[in-house]
Amino acid sequence: MKKLILIGCMALFTFAEAKMVNAIALIVNGEAVTTAEIRAVQKQMNVSKKQATDMLIADRLQKAAMRNVSISENAIDSKIAQIAAQNNLTIPKMQKLLKQQGTSWRKYRRSIKDRMKKDKFYKEKVAATLSKPSEDELKLFYEKNKKDFVMPKSISMIEYSSSSEESMKKFLETKKKKGVKSRSVKKSTKDLNSALLGTILRTQNGSFTRPINDGNKFISYKIVSKNGQRAMSFEDAKGAVSGKWRQQQQGKALKDYFEKLKTHADVQVIR
Repeated sequence: MKKLILIGCMALFTFAEAKMVNAIALIVNGEAVTTAEIRAVQKQMNVSKKQATDMLIADRLQKAAMRNVSISENAIDSKIAQIAAQNNLTIPKMQKLLKQQGTSWRKYRRSIKDRMKKDKFYKEKVAATLSKPSEDELKLFYEKNKKDFVMPKSISMIEYSSSSEESMKKFLETKKKKGVKSRSVKKSTKDLNSALLGTILRTQNGSFTRPINDGNKFISYKIVSKNGQRAMSFEDAKGAVSGKWRQQQQGKALKDYFEKLKTHADVQVIR
């Protein structure tokens, strides 16, 4: 009998200990944050317990703030179609690739919806607080962050061309070269016009650019490699400078917004 009681006590202790492993650490505006979540963020982000806790408080505040932000299924479909087109993919091909990478279509759609909700929330609640930068502000930002504004000296590519837009689109879907010519080219980035250069720089090695109409034929480039490095002048980098400045300001504005929410939040520390 004593042995059975001892076993029962051990089981009770083990169960109680297991519950403590993933206990509620705090409650933020009615939303629980568990000890397991805090440990997971500490490990994934390589931060302290306090930093991980602050991140999770911000996460709960963000979810609460975006609760009433709605995104329609049609808007999600349009966004996914846009992403597929930019990568020269059909929706079935995209679904197949995601499945191969271990991501379900439902999970992917949910991630797109979450991103769209954040973008909409930002535009409606935060973007209006940002003023447009002056030319001098952008130049100063450029000077302080010159190392971020570099580009390859040259690009090695395979140029695919066709007189038919339909043939080019079919080639990009199937990779069958019927009606499509190809040749290897190497271009200096100094010799490329800004629109084409921007498209090529945004395209990853091994991927194809969208079809480009040069007036006589339709062209798509497969990027083989981006070679060397050269500093960009302010004029060349102006668009990138403006984008990076905006990104930095957005980060600060969002942080300030949620810091203000935090001061009024109901945060109950359990353990």
